[in-house]
Amino acid sequence: MTDHILPRRSVLYMPGANERALEKAKGLAADALILDLEDAVAPDAKAEARERVCAAASSGEYGSKEVAIRVNGLGTQWHADDIAAAAKAGPAAVVVPKVDSVEDVHAIVRGLEAGGAPDHTKIWAMVETPVAMLHVEAIAAASDRLTVLVMGTNDLAKELHAEHVPGRQPLLTGLSLCLLAARATGKVILDGVYNDINDAGGFEAECLQGRQMGFDGKTLIHPSQIDPANAIWAPSAEAIEDARNLIATFESAITEGKGVVTHNGRMIENLHVDNARRILAVADAITHR
Repeated sequence: MTDHILPRRSVLYMPGANERALEKAKGLAADALILDLEDAVAPDAKAEARERVCAAASSGEYGSKEVAIRVNGLGTQWHADDIAAAAKAGPAAVVVPKVDSVEDVHAIVRGLEAGGAPDHTKIWAMVETPVAMLHVEAIAAASDRLTVLVMGTNDLAKELHAEHVPGRQPLLTGLSLCLLAARATGKVILDGVYNDINDAGGFEAECLQGRQMGFDGKTLIHPSQIDPANAIWAPSAEAIEDARNLIATFESAITEGKGVVTHNGRMIENLHVDNARRILAVADAITHR
């Protein structure tokens, strides 16, 4: 589908306990922000961070950026209060870590509905365990309110006893299963974070790999990663021009009653036109973000 596309090339985690970081985020060029109440917040700061993050998410001061809140996971002592507060704040989404089952999704939906969450507050489910990899299609299909899958690659590597290596060979099975599930169920899927903020070359290589695999964007841990992610996940000028020309060639050939259509020396059909239209829709969404 090419309608209602939102660019999510760069999705930046921001620590919910850091007021200066939340203020700085207003001026960043990320497509989306995840205001974090989980890993980035110490246990004794959870309540204060929750209040600060919910106020920020409901402030309307982040422009066109999507603003999501990452709550603490199901089964933690903070989850119920996080969900209730987030439901009231009404962000674009609630990001929930370690979603392992259909039952987990249903529990999140019930919590949001009990808290009076508006319809626009969606669920972004983090899939980051072997159990999630093996059940990800069912998880993705469990609710229309769940619109995005977020890869938790650090936790997945930990659970697999895998090493972080260039090319991510130990994680490719899980990444591919999640991509298949996302496309089978019509959901957006975001690639996991890259840990070394000083390794620009490694980060860009992983972004390129993620784009080539089919991810819709990447989750980030530092503002320095925003511009490279935005550039890599945006259709190039050449790709946009080629898409327009391909569509024009195909439509002209159909009008002329041609049975075989070629573009730049290669045969094209409806699937190529659909992909070209998706490229143009993504480019248009980025322009109007």
